[in-house]
Amino acid sequence: MNIHKRTRLALLDRQEIWRLYQTRLWKVSHLAERFHVSQPTIYDVLKRARLQEFTPRDSTNQRFKTLQYGIKRLAKIEQTIQERLKRAARRYNKPYPGELIHFDTKRLPFLKGQSARDLREYLFVAIDDFSRELYADIFPDKSQYSAAGFLIGTVIAQCPYQIDCAYSDNGTEFKGNHGHAFGKACRQHGIGQKFTRVNRPQTNGKAERVIRTLMDMWHSQIPFKDCADRRIQLFRFINFYNTVKPHKSLNNATPYEILNAYFNQPLCKQP
Repeated sequence: MNIHKRTRLALLDRQEIWRLYQTRLWKVSHLAERFHVSQPTIYDVLKRARLQEFTPRDSTNQRFKTLQYGIKRLAKIEQTIQERLKRAARRYNKPYPGELIHFDTKRLPFLKGQSARDLREYLFVAIDDFSRELYADIFPDKSQYSAAGFLIGTVIAQCPYQIDCAYSDNGTEFKGNHGHAFGKACRQHGIGQKFTRVNRPQTNGKAERVIRTLMDMWHSQIPFKDCADRRIQLFRFINFYNTVKPHKSLNNATPYEILNAYFNQPLCKQP
């Protein structure tokens, strides 16, 4: 059986190492191999054996054995854990609605009775960074034209405030050349564009998180009759999400309550 190289040799092991070494038939390398320790350990045993010292020494650093040291160590570990949790839970919100809208897409699963020959549908979502107000719709593809249609026909058509910037990943539905449909629609309505870092879609976390919520609370919970019924149930869930569901990131308020408070505050100066 192999033993860790730093295993402390017992009294009989140390005596046997010294006896074998004195026969001049055993080299240090042979002794290290036989007793499954490193060569420096053998040299240390021989050095102490010359002084007739065969008992392993105990640690002279007594502070590691004290209760006070243990408590301090645990307190330091607890503080480190708390700091990590705070960093992980740190949230941010933009200072006013419409400053930044997060966009993303999700390919929807087949409905019951559908097969691989049927066309897949795509979920488009947009969420306001300030209020978490959600916009969503379903399209037959995730092309630049569907993205532009979602922006104009759903988000801009329903949004009661000016949108300053659209934030998305680098997908072809959102990013392209000067004639790109989504980019062109943004310019026509005075909306800037920002994109996540390349290969870092997680930086668009708010949009990705709301998609997970939609799939968990809407798509996985309702037995849709067909594609039309799925779209109807989506609109119902959006209304629930914006007006009824409390949000931890909003101190358990709803997006509607946040927007209502913002636009009704005294002498509110809109950007």
